[in-house]
Amino acid sequence: ETKLTRDGNGAIMRNWKHKSGTPEHVDFTVQDRAGWEELIKPHLLDTSRIHERVRVDEFRADMQRAHDADRFYSWCGGNVFECLHPVCGHEYMLMGMALDPDWVLDMANTYAELIITGFETLFAEAGKPDGMFFYEDMGFKEKPFMSPAMYKATIWPAHKRLFDFCHSHDLPVIVHSCGFVDALIPGLIEAGMDCLQAMEVKAGMDLVDLVAKYGEHITFYGGMDVRTMVANDKAAIEAELRRKLPAAMESGGY
Repeated sequence: ETKLTRDGNGAIMRNWKHKSGTPEHVDFTVQDRAGWEELIKPHLLDTSRIHERVRVDEFRADMQRAHDADRFYSWCGGNVFECLHPVCGHEYMLMGMALDPDWVLDMANTYAELIITGFETLFAEAGKPDGMFFYEDMGFKEKPFMSPAMYKATIWPAHKRLFDFCHSHDLPVIVHSCGFVDALIPGLIEAGMDCLQAMEVKAGMDLVDLVAKYGEHITFYGGMDVRTMVANDKAAIEAELRRKLPAAMESGGY
């Protein structure tokens, strides 16, 4: 029912053969700084092949379709945290944050540099989008993957650099982050996040609470309980909307 594959990062993943789903992380070739510097980093420093990484024609055509329909168009993709764990896995990455934080910082900064190079190429050749939508799942149930101090030391500098780049092009920054990330929100705001998306209820996030704490600084996008939607209980959905929407809309921008 499953198959094992080794991907371009040297990671061994187990996937379903006949259905989609999140892959099981089986093993990682890169487990420390030495593996990163030997197997991954040299390829990321080679910007001569940037057009193999940036799909200029697809982006241009997709943006044109959106604008023809009078729709706001965001570039969507992973930020640095979503680039790191496919290379070394969450466990090795988190152990690195504790034992060799400069390694994790180097990985984040290297990916930030590559991502900005890609954006510069994309914007120059296809034009700018209306906003930026970054995937950055930094939490699990009731806890973030790292402490605010570890976030600030290892991931935040890259976030700050990338968000500053987006703002230099007048592009608002939307951050999608699944899991419980409440403790990381002040750092994300300081880095330049304009809008937080998901607020995963089943992980412990609550839109009304977040608006009360951070509504003066950012806006929000989402925050509904997917379990209620899946259950298709219209009364429960209506009750959730009535509890959350007035608070979210009062702060502006929801």
